Amino acid sequence: MSGAYIKSLLAALALFLLPAIGWAQSPVLPEDIAKVSILPGWRTNDGRHLAGVRIELAKGWKTYWRAPGEAGIPPQFNWSGSKNLGSVKIIWPTPNVYHINGIRSIGYDGDIVIPIEITPRRKGNWPITLRAKLEIGVCEDICIPISVKLSGDLSVPGVVDDAINKSIQNQPVDGRKAGVKSVTCQVDPISDGLRLTTQIDMPRLGQAEYVVVELPDKSIWVSQPNAKRQGGRLVARADLVPANAQPFLLDRSQVRITVLGAGGAVDILGCGAS
Repeated sequence: MSGAYIKSLLAALALFLLPAIGWAQSPVLPEDIAKVSILPGWRTNDGRHLAGVRIELAKGWKTYWRAPGEAGIPPQFNWSGSKNLGSVKIIWPTPNVYHINGIRSIGYDGDIVIPIEITPRRKGNWPITLRAKLEIGVCEDICIPISVKLSGDLSVPGVVDDAINKSIQNQPVDGRKAGVKSVTCQVDPISDGLRLTTQIDMPRLGQAEYVVVELPDKSIWVSQPNAKRQGGRLVARADLVPANAQPFLLDRSQVRITVLGAGGAVDILGCGAS
């Protein structure tokens, strides 16, 4: 196993400059901001391998969740060059909600472990050689897009890692286990796409609740939903705008909704017709 430090800024991502937050290149050296390494983890009885990517951020710096909000860029993983790698599933731990200059973002601070569930191409006692390129955005008073290359040899059986286990247990709870009674979606056409109104019958997660809507097609822009309680239901609306700015057919069963609050996080996949 070998760790790696963040090595270079991605000048190409300067297109993401946001005046409210200040995307820019910084005189601060990247290794002073974030240290990134692979936790090699262990092989499970059913042949999967559980590893992790650890991001250690300097005090005051933040990075983003898979759905970062209007101000951020989602992390990007490239596994090219890996050996004995069949498929990879990222297990995202529950993120935090931040408000910076009136803009909401979703992500992490401090010491973060992102678990990785790997299905090897060749099962049994064959090791996995992991080669990864990770691109993330990190923010303090300014935001910097950065890139790091990682490598690690994942042997069999490996060692169970408490930090990885803790992050796995900290992922959002499935809606059925969290007491979600029903989820309905109303879809209305708008001039440049669709407006999605969700009504979720579920226990309250705290005084402030935030809703995130995701679609399988990441090219479709999703606005930041504003959520409010109407009786026992959490109601949220979001605009969905594809690249051609036209209404489209939406598969409601593939809409992913995450509810965040002080009481935890709930993950909901799919909704029925209203």
